[in-house]
Amino acid sequence: MKGPDGTTASSLWRDRPFRRFWAGNAISQFGDRITELALPLIAVGGLDASAGQVALLTALIWTPNLSAILLGAWVDHQVRKRRLMILADLVRAAVLLSVPAAYLLDAVTLGQLYVVAVLMGTAGVLFNTAYPAFFAGLVPRDSYVDANSRLSAARSASHVAGPAVGGALIQILAAPVTLVVDALTFLASAVLISRVPVDERPGASGDATPPLLRRAKEGLAFILRHPVLRGSLGCCATVNFFTFIGGSGLIVLFANRELGLSAGLIGTAFGVGATGSLLGAVVAPRVSRRFGVGRSIVVGAVLFPAAIAVTAAADGAPGLRAGALAASVFLSGFGVMLFDVNLNALQTAVTPDGVRSRVAGAFSTINYGIRPLGALTGGLLATTIGLRATLLVAAVGGIVSLLWLLPSPIPRIRSLASDTPVDAAA
Repeated sequence: MKGPDGTTASSLWRDRPFRRFWAGNAISQFGDRITELALPLIAVGGLDASAGQVALLTALIWTPNLSAILLGAWVDHQVRKRRLMILADLVRAAVLLSVPAAYLLDAVTLGQLYVVAVLMGTAGVLFNTAYPAFFAGLVPRDSYVDANSRLSAARSASHVAGPAVGGALIQILAAPVTLVVDALTFLASAVLISRVPVDERPGASGDATPPLLRRAKEGLAFILRHPVLRGSLGCCATVNFFTFIGGSGLIVLFANRELGLSAGLIGTAFGVGATGSLLGAVVAPRVSRRFGVGRSIVVGAVLFPAAIAVTAAADGAPGLRAGALAASVFLSGFGVMLFDVNLNALQTAVTPDGVRSRVAGAFSTINYGIRPLGALTGGLLATTIGLRATLLVAAVGGIVSLLWLLPSPIPRIRSLASDTPVDAAA
């Protein structure tokens, strides 16, 4: 199938600009897995942080997403989105390098880690709000699903191998020093993106630039008026709220205390289960071509949270309990990739060039902003009704997200071909 410039989906690997961007993205994803291990370990092992302080460190990484609606509105009026993505990578590299520098001076503090978390999160929001316009200028419309599949496969592979590599590096080099590796991955990403020739599509136009707050409101209003974006936002926010109720922290706690699994068995189960994400990312384009983009999204929206119930129902011998945990992680990962790969492509297809960043910002503010609330709710439920019941609430509640999709046009959308009527807003 050919895109508007004659590029076929199968030729993406022969497309040098896409290969460069994919390589930069893949490298930085592996670096991220190292930082996800190293930052908490620095806080716990080096600074004797409490559970509350570690939770705050995690929350601060997500907090800048609440500003995404404003940052996205600003980014929409910047012509050179690629330059902003490069800037975001360079900022993240510099921020990470401040930690090993302080470590060499014996000056690392929790306050510094909190600042690092906020700055990393803010730079990530800048990158993510500039990304949609960059992606649309780089990839032909008919290749959106295939391109998202390749990018998601790299992310999934980093979750399979990244923690093991990161753990080994932390043991050899010490946690603060390993952050140098992640900093180098961001520098590599910046260099590779700088060498990607892309059609920089103009941002929002007009003789008079509206105030920032008004542009931010326009991004949210566009989502709420558009039947595809409205349905996808409602679904994403709902499924993320409930899956964060039963987030990985509670699942690990349940596996250890209720299922009696050792750390080694839990790690093995998560490693084996993570292959589900990789498989889902790889086969998502094939599934969508056979059954349709919309139906693939619907199946993913159900499978992603429903799989949590497999863990909640685990019983029997230790091997069976560990197998149930691995199966749950596998099915959930497979479902989330079916969901993400196809929905990201669909959202790119239905969003006009002039509002891509402000729409992405408004979407992220709600979709990511609700995640800490879900995590806090999960902690409250776990202390009142127990871990097993909380995981069942997460599974059943996540399936309710389907109610946002069914009335929308999404289930009826077969493909993203240019003649597919998915662009009309209500």
